[in-house]
Amino acid sequence: MTVSPAVLKDLAPTGRLRAAINHGNTVLAQKHADGTLGGVTVALVRELGKRLGVPVDLVPFDAAGKVFAAIPTQAWDVAFLAIEPARAAEIEFTAPYVLIEGFFMVPQDSTLHAPADVDRAGVRIGVAKGAAYDLFLSRTLKHATLQRAPTGPEAMQMTLREKLEAGAGVRQHISKFVAEHPELRMIEPRFMAIEQAMGTLKGRLDGVGYLKPFIEEMKAGGMIAAELKASGQTGAVVAPRA
Repeated sequence: MTVSPAVLKDLAPTGRLRAAINHGNTVLAQKHADGTLGGVTVALVRELGKRLGVPVDLVPFDAAGKVFAAIPTQAWDVAFLAIEPARAAEIEFTAPYVLIEGFFMVPQDSTLHAPADVDRAGVRIGVAKGAAYDLFLSRTLKHATLQRAPTGPEAMQMTLREKLEAGAGVRQHISKFVAEHPELRMIEPRFMAIEQAMGTLKGRLDGVGYLKPFIEEMKAGGMIAAELKASGQTGAVVAPRA
C-alpha cells in the first residue's frame, strides 16, 4: 500500500522512523544484556517502519517522563506513552493499545489498606517523575504528597530507603519489588488503569491519522497480544477496540 508524502513527512521527516523506546517500563520494552531492545513497542515500530518503507532508529529512554521532556529537542517522531491530559497538549495520541494497572505498596504494618486510604495528610508517596501515575496522582490527590525520583526503580528504592508511607508504580514492577522485600505489601485493588498509546508530535495530523488504524489492526490481528506473551508480560492486557 502506498504511503502518502504527508504521512512520511510527519512520521519520518528525516527519512528515518525515530522511535522513543522507554525500557524503564519493562511491560512495554526490555533492554537485554547485550544492549539490544525488545518487547511489544519495539515490534510495533519495526512493523510500522516496514509499512512506511523507511529505516527504524530506536531512541532509548529509561523513564516515560524523560520521553516527554525530550519533545522540544524533536529527538523522536513516534513514542509510546500513557494518555494523560498534560501529555495530550503536546502529543497526538492513538487509542490505547495496552492497559496497565497502577498499584500502591506500603510497609507491612501500615494502617493503609485501600487505595482511598493513601490520600491522607502526612502520607508521602514515592513516584517516578513524569510517569503516568505521577501525573494522575498530581491531578487527583487532595492531602497526600508526592516525592519524585528520576525512574521507577529509583522511586521504589527511595520509598524503602526514606521510609515513605507509600510507593506507586505499575503492577508488574510493584509486585516484583514487594516479592523481593517482605517488609512491604501491595494494596489491592489498583488505583488506576494506565492507557498506553502510540503518539506523534502535536500537529502531525496526517501522521496520527495513519497511526490510529495501524494500532487498531495490530490489536485486532493478535500481534500485540502475541508480543506481550513472547516477552513474558502476561499481566498486561490488550486494550479493547476503539
